[in-house]
Amino acid sequence: MIEKDKEKDDYFASEKSSPLRSIGGLITFSTILPLNIYTNIEEMAKMTWFWPVVGALVGLIGLLIGYFLNILHFPSFVISAIIYSFFIWFNGFHHLDGLIDTGDALMVHGSPEKKIGVMRDSMIGTGGIGLFFIVAIISIALLNSLISIALLNSLIFVGAVATILVCEMSAKVGLVSCCVTSKPGIDGTGKHFIKSMTIPKFIATLIITGAIAYFFASFVGILGVLGGVFGGALIALIGKNNFKIATGDVLGASNEIGRLFSLLFMLIALIIL
Repeated sequence: MIEKDKEKDDYFASEKSSPLRSIGGLITFSTILPLNIYTNIEEMAKMTWFWPVVGALVGLIGLLIGYFLNILHFPSFVISAIIYSFFIWFNGFHHLDGLIDTGDALMVHGSPEKKIGVMRDSMIGTGGIGLFFIVAIISIALLNSLISIALLNSLIFVGAVATILVCEMSAKVGLVSCCVTSKPGIDGTGKHFIKSMTIPKFIATLIITGAIAYFFASFVGILGVLGGVFGGALIALIGKNNFKIATGDVLGASNEIGRLFSLLFMLIALIIL
């Protein structure tokens, strides 16, 4: 996630708030959709628990893209690369920015303050590029494997293809999981999302996403959601060990890692089944 300047960014403008406006603000903030719905960050953050539903809608678009490309007989690897590229592009590269900044910070030796300083500078280093490459190539490979399984086995075609939707929804589950298990900093946008998340809200998120995942991909989808939870919690743990807190960049990284582990968990489930 990119840290916003409160004095210059319309996301922090004083606007009348409502749950629907907060959801619209969340979509405006985290995607390239030109909704132009703005609200203050505190009100928008109250709907953090709903973020995975937004992810499910983005995932549905990705699923339709994959289905259309398959009709055109695109190779599964090309379909996978296009879908992954669509996800990071449609999200405005916000979470990818967080992943890269986190990768740079993790390569620094020294105090948490020094690492956070590197995370927030404008430079991109080898650590960030390397982490992005690792996450991207593994995510594309996992997508390719899932799509290939779907094409080879007509009995599980629908469920296997639906993992495209589930993985993007679970990416946001990873972010929410990181929020609920992390300590906020004293500044930055990330603190608002972390402070807004509570255990009851997290349970509500899991119930909603679990139902969506089961509807589209049965028990394989449920495992995908659990993969997102695992990925988010893993990044939260890494954040605590290295930075003591979670910044907006750490939350962005949890989104990308959540997607990766969601795909991995679902692939393991399909192989076992």
